Amino acid sequence: MASVDLINVEKAFGELNVIKGVSVSMKDGEFVVLVGPSGCGKSTLLRMICGLEEVTGGDVRIGAKRVNDLQPKDRDIAMVFQSYALYPHMTVAENMGFSMKLRGIDRRIIDEKVHAAAEMLNLTGLVDRYPRQLSGGQRQRVAMGRAMVRDPEVFLFDEPLSNLDAKMRVQMRSEIKELHQRLGTTIVYVTHDQVEAMTLADKIVVMRDGVVEQIGAPLELYDSPSNLFVAGFIGSPAMNFIKGRAEFRTGDPVLRLESSAEIRLPPLPASFDGRELVLGIRPEHLQISESGTPVQVVVVEPMGSETQVKFSLGETDVVGLFHTRFEGVRGERVHIAIPQERIHIFDAESESRVQTAN
Repeated sequence: MASVDLINVEKAFGELNVIKGVSVSMKDGEFVVLVGPSGCGKSTLLRMICGLEEVTGGDVRIGAKRVNDLQPKDRDIAMVFQSYALYPHMTVAENMGFSMKLRGIDRRIIDEKVHAAAEMLNLTGLVDRYPRQLSGGQRQRVAMGRAMVRDPEVFLFDEPLSNLDAKMRVQMRSEIKELHQRLGTTIVYVTHDQVEAMTLADKIVVMRDGVVEQIGAPLELYDSPSNLFVAGFIGSPAMNFIKGRAEFRTGDPVLRLESSAEIRLPPLPASFDGRELVLGIRPEHLQISESGTPVQVVVVEPMGSETQVKFSLGETDVVGLFHTRFEGVRGERVHIAIPQERIHIFDAESESRVQTAN
């Protein structure tokens, strides 16, 4: 096992800078997820760690060793790709042991390691099958087993669940997390799916346009996003954003909307009077109430144990997620309560989080 440190790492393709001075410290044995929208640079960063992309600037360190100039085979890492990349003419056992066979390792040792990995991944009864005889989830387990038998210091996963259906993704998420708990090996995992990031990670690195927006534990990013981008990216359904102007006319600050509606705000410094702000509130924190902010029902989506409802608040749509049945219908006017302790406030111009007076 080993730590991974990215120190002011840069990557340029000609004049196009795609990674712009990224610095991240990943502890030995930590599960770190790089997350962000397509094109943010997360896969490029992963390929720089494993040596498939040249580092334009900065340092990549695995353990105490600077690896910028080392070939992938010399970095003691193993990578699991989105495509399973299995040899169709080889059995499961042959696929898993092929890299060791190329290195001239004794056949008995190969068999022992393949058997141990197959048992851990519930593949014992499938080792004589060919990839065409396996499901997508089973093929991904084989790809993981092929990486495991190498006993690497670091595992790298590049969107490994993207080709699986929704039910299989949930199952494989659980299996990958359990695998990490058993092995304790450092994992760097790339995904665009924030649910994967939240459920798997010890540490999340949120990226946009080649830079790091925020680094932290899953609940830290959920509870205290540093800006509008992180707030909108982490959480499902996404956080609601309501734009308005802070007013202190009655003493307590309120957010005045374009529709003239107002929402009571947490305590703010008096200097915020007249400032353009964005109120953020997560759908699961909205409440139906007898009084509060008036809204109009737009769409009701019953999901069994939960109900998701879209409301119209003036020119803004907001989504609520309720753990009770909601009997409202389109066009009905109801009131929602927005708990002050659940409100996030951002500056409309800089998009940065605003510290309240509390």
